[in-house]
Amino acid sequence: MRVVFMGTPEFSVPTLTEIVSAGHEVVAVYTRAPKPAGRGQAERKSPVHEAADAFGIPVFTPRSLKGEAEQAQFAALDAEVAVVVAYGLLLPQPILAAPEYGCLNLHGSLLPRWRGAAPIQRAIMAGDRQTGIVVMQMDEGLDTGAMGPTEIIAIGPDMVAGELHDQMMRLGADLMGRALAALERGSLDFTPQPEDGATYASKIDKGEARIDFSLSAEAVHNLVRGLSPFPGAWFEMDLAGRSVRIKALRSTLATGSGAPGTLLGDDLTIACGSGAVRLVQVQREGKGAMDAATFLRGAGPLPAKVS
Repeated sequence: MRVVFMGTPEFSVPTLTEIVSAGHEVVAVYTRAPKPAGRGQAERKSPVHEAADAFGIPVFTPRSLKGEAEQAQFAALDAEVAVVVAYGLLLPQPILAAPEYGCLNLHGSLLPRWRGAAPIQRAIMAGDRQTGIVVMQMDEGLDTGAMGPTEIIAIGPDMVAGELHDQMMRLGADLMGRALAALERGSLDFTPQPEDGATYASKIDKGEARIDFSLSAEAVHNLVRGLSPFPGAWFEMDLAGRSVRIKALRSTLATGSGAPGTLLGDDLTIACGSGAVRLVQVQREGKGAMDAATFLRGAGPLPAKVS
């Protein structure tokens, strides 16, 4: 099939690779424009841009798709279908309608739950025990299109967002590959989304990342898991006479009780509003990620409480 691929981050690359490997003709790749990065602030191409270059596929990086010139350029590609995986730009109706079979989006949730920008993180932060990934026929709404093939994914009690991201990335590539094969055979079916159970996965705000130990242990644990590895849930601890910001990257529920923020024992178990969490992996300000034992060996005397 003649395919336009639209995506930007690392999450999108396996799907592009799957489509190319299956023998489809990817006539163009759309991705976000290069951005300054690193110490020298040199412009860096997106992971999808780099992959497209390696495959020899033409790349377009418009700042918007709302203009008539950009829409005419897209339509001139004469694609049978567009595949959209974490692209990052809104697609207006002329773009959605240009390919013969429309635009297929890979979305990381069991729709209609967690429509929006951060479905992976929000599912974990809410304590969901399962999520999924779905091929959706895009419309002008926010993740409201009809649903096609779906994979259900269990969320383990200590699974972090980074692990779920990587699992979805692999499953999603295979799922989209199967969807395109079905589309080519004329057997790809879609079901309208119900409105019952719809929730919105808003973009993660950095202000959400500070840990409030007055919450329940479950809420703190879910926050840690949902924000790991980025942006990372954090708290402050007094070490050697100064307040140090520490990211909690992995945790588990623990036994014990005390005033919220109290350190219980010598293994980074911290009391919450109810119950306690034990921090398994942390990142001290200016340092790399380390397990709790390594952190404790270098931290020196610990305070009675954290904040």
